[in-house]
Amino acid sequence: MGVVTAVQVKKILKWGAVALVAFYLLSRPHDAADTVTGAVTGVMNAADSVAQFFARLS
Repeated sequence: MGVVTAVQVKKILKWGAVALVAFYLLSRPHDAADTVTGAVTGVMNAADSVAQFFARLS
């Protein structure tokens, strides 16, 4: 019974997160766009840092 309950809770949390993101996107599109832009910029900076690290190894 415990495994079934854990799976149900996980499913509810997943759909709750999807609903929250959809609500945020629809109610504050400019803030959502800024959040995505910031996340993408962060990932690109991290990738650039890793690339620079490996370039200096050789």
